[in-house]
Amino acid sequence: MSSQAITFHEIRTPAAARVAAAQVWPEEKVLELFNLPFSDLLFRAQQIHRQHFDPQEVELATLLSIKTGGCPEDCGYCPQAARYDTGVTAQKLLELETVLEAARAAKAHGATRFCMGAAWRGPKDRDLDHVEAMVRGVKELGLEACATLGMLEDGQAERLAAAGLDYYNHNLDTAPEFYNDIITTRNYENRLDTLDKVRNAGIKVCCGGIVGMGESRRQRAGLIAQVANLDPYPESVPINHLVQVEGTPLHGLDPLDPLEFVRTIAVARITMPKARVRLSAGRREMGEAVQAMCFQAGANSIFYGDKLLTTGNPDANADMALLNKLGMKIKHTQVDAKLAVTE
Repeated sequence: MSSQAITFHEIRTPAAARVAAAQVWPEEKVLELFNLPFSDLLFRAQQIHRQHFDPQEVELATLLSIKTGGCPEDCGYCPQAARYDTGVTAQKLLELETVLEAARAAKAHGATRFCMGAAWRGPKDRDLDHVEAMVRGVKELGLEACATLGMLEDGQAERLAAAGLDYYNHNLDTAPEFYNDIITTRNYENRLDTLDKVRNAGIKVCCGGIVGMGESRRQRAGLIAQVANLDPYPESVPINHLVQVEGTPLHGLDPLDPLEFVRTIAVARITMPKARVRLSAGRREMGEAVQAMCFQAGANSIFYGDKLLTTGNPDANADMALLNKLGMKIKHTQVDAKLAVTE
């Protein structure tokens, strides 16, 4: 696809989640950040990070697959696509008590946000009956509730909002001109449509992407520009490092240079200064030193637990050991903070 296909300012509907007409971060400006000397980039990111956050605080979020495998989409990175032989067995939607048991365990280990992911192209209305009950149960535990369920139809975001959902995750994945190299069963406009619905329903947006899928640095800049130019930009920005799974089309790619991943975190922090920038998939492969640099670059949230949907994640003890080494502290829920004050 030619570079002319990239249009940051095209607004087909007036909804707030469209890319802003007045570009705050044109792609060229984002690319200039990527091209800064490494130490200068991290210094700038750290300065901005300290203006808006406690630099020693990290938010813990736990992600549970509430419906695994059997997805009809063809995302080249995803082991849950039905068309790929990856060893993932399709499973039905989990029972409510199973989900709440996992949420209780997540909170006991320090998580403040509980995210529920389902391998759907989009949920059917009957599916939402069950998801709404899960959201209400998670909220009753004093946790923030997040869901990633695929593309939403009219009225579905409003149902989730009424149940108390705090965040909806819907990643843009990569730059517009690279998108069709990764996914052909949906398009960029589909992603923006769902983000519109989420914003219009009053739900906070969790939106980021995946790096290490064979994209260029310019295309990484294009991804960050797309996310940063959403109006408003997302409250939560997960940056995933591709976890290569045998059986998926992207298995066997040359791995991304770890310092390039750190650069991506820093650029996300600079362009979206008030967002929670989350280290997501791929942390287990990074090692402690790279993760430490990511925190230095402005990351202040991690997915916490032994699994992210179907791929491995550092275990809780390893995460706590690393945070202790770095002198970092865990962000507490508002409920926990109130209890600490009264005690």
